[in-house]
Amino acid sequence: MSGEALRWGDSLKLTSSLLLGVFTKPSISAHPSPLMLAGENVTLRCQSLLWFDKFILHQENSSWNFQRCGQMLTGGQAPADFSIGPMTLASAGTYRCYGSFSHSPYVWSAPSDPVDIIISGVFPKPSISAHPGPLVHEGENVTFRCNSSMLLDKFILHKKSSTGHFQRCEETLTGGHAPADFVIGSMTLASVGSYRCYGSLSHSPYEWSAPSDPVDIIITGRSRKPSLSAQGGPVVTSGENMTLVCSSKSAFDQFHLLKEGENLGRPLAEVWGPRGALQAEFPLGPGTPAHSGVYRCYGSFTHSPYSWSDSSDPLFLSVTGSTTSTCPSTMDPHTTEEARLPQGHSSQLHLLLRLSIAFIYTSIFLAVLVYHWLPIK
Repeated sequence: MSGEALRWGDSLKLTSSLLLGVFTKPSISAHPSPLMLAGENVTLRCQSLLWFDKFILHQENSSWNFQRCGQMLTGGQAPADFSIGPMTLASAGTYRCYGSFSHSPYVWSAPSDPVDIIISGVFPKPSISAHPGPLVHEGENVTFRCNSSMLLDKFILHKKSSTGHFQRCEETLTGGHAPADFVIGSMTLASVGSYRCYGSLSHSPYEWSAPSDPVDIIITGRSRKPSLSAQGGPVVTSGENMTLVCSSKSAFDQFHLLKEGENLGRPLAEVWGPRGALQAEFPLGPGTPAHSGVYRCYGSFTHSPYSWSDSSDPLFLSVTGSTTSTCPSTMDPHTTEEARLPQGHSSQLHLLLRLSIAFIYTSIFLAVLVYHWLPIK
């Protein structure tokens, strides 16, 4: 049997008295995630459509040493779960599993695809930014820039989709403090989501930094724009309570308010406004000069969190200075009568004084001229 099997080609190897590749490879998956913190546990699940009653788990670490971690007997098509932990630097690495039959212990399947178990949080988190911005139209490109103050020479970009699945997108080797740029495009609904990056060192591939803060990439323009208005008007006095209202005749179940690109929140739409429009209110509180700026709102659905409507028309909100009045009883006793006058009366008084002074000077000037040119008798 062994001689016949060896003629099948390169997929069959005789290694340490084991015949590999006789059966189709099983699958392997990591739960809850292949990215772990030190001290946490991870479960590796091996499974196959074949009726294997034994699975063997192997680990390949950074020194390329391949070792058997454990084996488990199952009852035909039942998966085998291997619990690894608490995680240490020694238990991080690349894992594969094999399937076999208990009555043929030296005949194994081909190895599964690898799964890398990574310990994160070894280094401080890097930073991430999206260019030209996190809001894009379908088909546009987005460039992610990952950077770190540490001398990390490798960056890895990860994406979390709306289903919660975390997958590695790309990795880039850099030289020291150089940032890593990842170009993702053309953007589709499949490529939007929440992105983070990690930093690492090329000689320690299973030791990563803490994850960067997330940046959410969102496709806009897939439905008609809502409208944005300010209760009481777009010009308010400092200290007045302000509320912006985003409304649409589309059946959005949430709205998003942005001020000059900064996301201010996404309340659920709960109110039916006039003319049958669904709307959400954004209370901004007492107005301050910091509230002045350009606002836009978008509509979306909770089942598609990374797909938004087109932008509303911009709303220019202006917060003016407050007007205060002073009671006469609290005024300084040395305050002049002119200062006590209302602002309009004070302006009129100044105008009359200037006209009077101009009239006096003009009269004197004319008198001098007449005196000079008239003959002296």
